[in-house]
Amino acid sequence: MIDNPHRRQKKYVNEVKDYITIAIAMIIGSVGWVVFLLPNKITTGGVAGIASIVYWGTGIPVQIPYFAINALLLLAALKVLGWKFCVKTIYAVTVFTLAVSVLQQLTEGVHLLADQPFMATIAGGCFLGISVGLGLCCNGSTGGSDVVAAIVNKYRDISLGHAILLCDMAIVTSSYFVLKDWEQVIYGYVVLVIVSICVDRVVNSMRSSIQLFIISEKPEEIGRLINAEAQRGCTIINGQGFFSGAQTKILFVLARQSESKRIFQIIDEVDPHAFVSSSAVIGVYGNGFDPFKVKHSQPHEQSAMAEKPTRQ
Repeated sequence: MIDNPHRRQKKYVNEVKDYITIAIAMIIGSVGWVVFLLPNKITTGGVAGIASIVYWGTGIPVQIPYFAINALLLLAALKVLGWKFCVKTIYAVTVFTLAVSVLQQLTEGVHLLADQPFMATIAGGCFLGISVGLGLCCNGSTGGSDVVAAIVNKYRDISLGHAILLCDMAIVTSSYFVLKDWEQVIYGYVVLVIVSICVDRVVNSMRSSIQLFIISEKPEEIGRLINAEAQRGCTIINGQGFFSGAQTKILFVLARQSESKRIFQIIDEVDPHAFVSSSAVIGVYGNGFDPFKVKHSQPHEQSAMAEKPTRQ
């Protein structure tokens, strides 16, 4: 395979963008945790929730148990998720830990929304949900239940937000043994729901795809530019105008929502009079998009199915 310098450069730029996005996401998440949830004794899920419970019960700074537990989880996850995911997650956990340490020093003595715990719950949950969603879109995470959810999502087409929600229920419930207040536990459940919704919204918006039907007098030129600049494939469909009877060529393109702006620019530059139909698609699987998540039957299961007689 011939190495393409343009693709190498684009891959490098995308990697840098991923690390910058992860850093921003971790800072956002640390604000939600340190500024809104910890001072109001509202539990969240995952390792952050465990670290919160340890902090309220023993006074140990939250960053210490948070980092230690994540280190153990990541060692266990290396084989399943691979180095690429784990390296970014290690980076995310490190940035999150540092951001939490710095924020705790900067906000010492500050207690926002002290008399409005529900507003603190909503704000903290939104910050954490956006943080987790952005991290997962860049193949990284804040660790903890995110790692468990990523393992599940690798093999099953299950909502990431729901997987995280199920992993975190027990942690929030266990906070009662330290806080001795069911009202605070209920606020913790609300945080989990908000985080779940935000994760799904962010992930779906970042991974959403569109399909385009382009009718133009210059389909070859538009197709070449889409291949070269948007790095997306095109399919030419032969068509015929019903009223005019004229033969025409239709370009069919599948692309990420984030790539649509450049594709429309290409169409406008080549043929401003082109006719374009654009629609959102629920999912696109295959080369260049999301991988298939199909449960493969074991050999003994397949043989058993083959031997089982069918009813006519």
